[in-house]
Amino acid sequence: MSNGDDRGIRTYVLRAGRMTDAQRRALDMLWPRYGIEFDASKPLDLEAAFGNANPTVAEIGFGMGLATWQIAKDHPSTNYLGLEVHTPGVGRLLSDLDSRGIANVRVLRHDAVEVFERILAPSSLSGLHVFYPDPWPKKRHHKRRLIRPGLTELLASRLAIGGYLYFVTDIEEYARWSLEVLSATPGLRNRFESFAPRQEWRPETKFERHASLDGRGRWELLFERG
Repeated sequence: MSNGDDRGIRTYVLRAGRMTDAQRRALDMLWPRYGIEFDASKPLDLEAAFGNANPTVAEIGFGMGLATWQIAKDHPSTNYLGLEVHTPGVGRLLSDLDSRGIANVRVLRHDAVEVFERILAPSSLSGLHVFYPDPWPKKRHHKRRLIRPGLTELLASRLAIGGYLYFVTDIEEYARWSLEVLSATPGLRNRFESFAPRQEWRPETKFERHASLDGRGRWELLFERG
């Protein structure tokens, strides 16, 4: 396990994905309402972006956004900032937000690590969701993992005191790696002795259902900034 600070390494790959006409229309028409442009020249003003001072939870890599909009719909007094680089998923989420009248979500289509490094202010988030990130299973690729030494200190620094980091994976090795890394991250403490029980407010996604049908388990971690 490397202790080096290699934040410049990408934690994702841009996989080919065909956009549907509906996703493309949603991106064209709805981005001005829900989208935030990445601007490294100034900090992100969350209050201005959402039009209120409600607490903000960020989600790194929301995929097609199914859990994102469901959680936001169930918690209208919390703002949700979705970070995703895959355009089809962004288009799908925008469409779902519009059709369901959900107003407490904003989307940044940019590398999450750069967002955390360059425009998110320290202590600005009340929570962080990391659901089923790329496990990068080969040992030589572990330096690309989102949960890794060095990077977790950055993630933790953007949480307010009492803010939480909620991580879920279907890969046991990655889960145990993440438990070790997060446990060693200054300022974070585990709310449980080891892995967390399923949090009932988190909806099951299509990916999660498929993982269960394939016989893969689920490991959850819930840490908070002390």
